[in-house]
Amino acid sequence: MALEDAKHEVDRAVTRRGYKGLAYENAFAGATSFLRRTYTKDLAGVDLAITGAPFDQAVTHRPGARFGPRAVREASCLQPFDAPYGWGFSPLEDFAIADYGDVAFDYADVPAFPATLQAHVAGILAAGAGAIMIGGDHFCTLPSLRAHAEKHGPLSLIQFDAHTDTWADDDMDRIDHGTFVYKAIKLGLIDPAHSVQIGIRTDNPDTMGVPIIDARAVHEGGTAAAVARIRDVVGDRPAYVTFDIDALDPAFAPGTGTPVWGGLATWQAAAMLRDLAGINMVGGDVVEVSPAYDTTGATAIAGAHVAMELICLWCWNARLRRANEGVSG
Repeated sequence: MALEDAKHEVDRAVTRRGYKGLAYENAFAGATSFLRRTYTKDLAGVDLAITGAPFDQAVTHRPGARFGPRAVREASCLQPFDAPYGWGFSPLEDFAIADYGDVAFDYADVPAFPATLQAHVAGILAAGAGAIMIGGDHFCTLPSLRAHAEKHGPLSLIQFDAHTDTWADDDMDRIDHGTFVYKAIKLGLIDPAHSVQIGIRTDNPDTMGVPIIDARAVHEGGTAAAVARIRDVVGDRPAYVTFDIDALDPAFAPGTGTPVWGGLATWQAAAMLRDLAGINMVGGDVVEVSPAYDTTGATAIAGAHVAMELICLWCWNARLRRANEGVSG
């Protein structure tokens, strides 16, 4: 069936009718929505929306993450032929997943961006869909957290990163990708005692009470121990998962603005994300993919895989809710 479909499928991002199903068009051709999902601004009947935030004007070093959403979408075209390995179900077939496109904003009006992105994500949630964002620099997570916290209350943050992003900054109008966790805590968006940061390997004396599993602890203690610790900290609280691609070692993801050696391997990230199945994930993002610094495309490929794992985490719980509703009904 797949071979027959491949003969006539093209531009499924705009020609598909409905939101479910695998896609078989050539990976190297056609319109590159994320995972060949339908591009739409109408979220009626959509379970989960993927959206881009092509913003990188908050970086401290190398820019370029504004091109991250486009690169991750292109890289994702390798994945929609089959169910994701190791999960035991097929989210693209079981759920209505759409590409909601990118947030529209005036690149020259930087101060207006946070409220614009927050409203964009809040609109997705108000329509009854879940939201997974592709950045953009890590500042983009703060407006997304605001939108999710408005709906769910204070969140547990599960942050994969080389940096804690807890540098002090009490000017809430400043836009800085290195201070978003500090501000999220100060604003009451996340509960630091029930949040956790994984892969950290840069010094910042004030962690603001957020438990840390640094990169060395993952290397020496193993992924299973790291996941057990994450589950112990977060419990069943509503959680937001943010994955800064610089959590990965530059050997695996050189295309990022602030690369740091000694990071996670892709297999470690994959193992931890998959073993987190069942956490109460309400939203998430992958950020800081800067494709210009990676001639191989490996960073965007990693970003696309992370986003797929986030989809699986979100859909895992949605499957359980459906099953429970079916039993109770």
